[in-house]
Amino acid sequence: FPDAIKPEASEAGDVLDDLRASDESLDWFFISPAGGFGSFAPGEETGTYRVGGEILLVDDEGTSFISGADFGRAVADEITTPRHRRARFTVAY
Repeated sequence: FPDAIKPEASEAGDVLDDLRASDESLDWFFISPAGGFGSFAPGEETGTYRVGGEILLVDDEGTSFISGADFGRAVADEITTPRHRRARFTVAY
């Protein structure tokens, strides 16, 4: 795990722990993007993405990527059509 992002990842893990410990009345979801997601790799919008569980999604070559636009689409889709109440899930191509 790259040292440069450990503090941010650790903080996100703490947030997820807090959400999981919250009262059942709190409705939340937590999306973990693909490994190749970020401002360093904006990518092109495809309009599609895959949804996984707790494990990082990779393709047949072991690549894990999603564009900012498609990650945003995944967030908007979950808000408009909830499928992961009180759960973490992953998205990638």
